Amino acid sequence: MNDIPLIVTTDWLAEHLEDPDLRIVDATVFMKFPEAGGPPDVESGKESFAQGHVPGAVYADLLGELTDSESDLPFTVPPRDAFIDKMTELGIGDGTRTVVYDQNALVGESVAASYWASRLAWQLRYEGFDQIAILEGGLQKWQAEGRDLSTGQTAYPKASFTGERQDAMLATKEDVRKAIDDEDTVLIDSLSPEEFQGSHIPSSHNVFFGVHADEQSKALHDDEKLRAAFEQTGALDPGKKVITYCGGGIAATWNALMLNKLGQPNVAVYDGSMNEWTSDPSCPVVKSETR
Repeated sequence: MNDIPLIVTTDWLAEHLEDPDLRIVDATVFMKFPEAGGPPDVESGKESFAQGHVPGAVYADLLGELTDSESDLPFTVPPRDAFIDKMTELGIGDGTRTVVYDQNALVGESVAASYWASRLAWQLRYEGFDQIAILEGGLQKWQAEGRDLSTGQTAYPKASFTGERQDAMLATKEDVRKAIDDEDTVLIDSLSPEEFQGSHIPSSHNVFFGVHADEQSKALHDDEKLRAAFEQTGALDPGKKVITYCGGGIAATWNALMLNKLGQPNVAVYDGSMNEWTSDPSCPVVKSETR
């Protein structure tokens, strides 16, 4: 089995659809921000998946089955055993390669980022499975190129999963507290510049997750342009540790993936992100400041 790259093109996937060790996963969740402000409305992509998906794909429920139902925060990493049980039911595990995609499903926005797919890929790597790739441009790019969709049901053989959890990939609130005054750690806020100026963690740098791909084609920018988004933050320094965060730990995984692509392996995602940080009055925030 050949190693799979971090990101694969639609051409690559089309050529490998019949590979017996390949698993294809749709991780779509729909998110819409109310015009009046406030928390986003989220909706499972399962119904949309049933209406059409990449041939051979199965659906992974990030909204329901792959988050910790006991947590007060949305989209928290679930218990390891529960996550692995679901992944092996979907056929993901030892001896397989997986491509995960979504529908770039930020409703009403033109941002191009497969951050639901990157969230699932990050969770898999966190639990010790690294044969995982993101489909560049997601389902929108696949459809725009006139490629076939399927409404059929796929069931892969149940897998085994022996990978070990990679604790360094997840940052806690206490890790972030320490990072504020640590010159060797770079904090990256993945939200929009407007949200960043409204409220962010002290010493953070802002790299909006939506700047890494073309809004029309959904294709990623080349590495030179990707690198330019991060180079002023210090996050590409091989001697630094990077912690990415956002509102709820989803978009932060897209920035983490871009940093990995650019050769920075030492990246952790603050899973609780601003949802957790701002709910604790002892956690400092900065407003209306740019860096």
